[in-house]
Amino acid sequence: MTTVRTSTPASPLDPAADYARAQLFFDSRAYSGAALILRALVDEEPGNLSARLLLARSYYHSAQLGRAATELHRILEQDPAESYAHLMLGRTLQRQGRPDEARPHLRLAAAMTGEATDA
Repeated sequence: MTTVRTSTPASPLDPAADYARAQLFFDSRAYSGAALILRALVDEEPGNLSARLLLARSYYHSAQLGRAATELHRILEQDPAESYAHLMLGRTLQRQGRPDEARPHLRLAAAMTGEATDA
């Protein structure tokens, strides 16, 4: 079992160090551990879209699809031109069995990146 340190009032967040640690967890496929670190970081810095996107990816890969979708919607509220968030949201909705909701996001991501889509 992996132990994850979360920040406490006696140990304030170091955003860069916490993001780097979360990236290490993610790269090691410890997605739930990465999500724990990133949740605290995103709560502290709601406008940090890089952290929020990695949080959404961590939720997606740990099959926390509802949470992933919520974070991806928040990203798109802040940056509607974030093509990867559209792609991830489309894939998340597909995994939830919601293909009709997924299709516009997948098409938009494809149009933004110039890639073909099957949606």
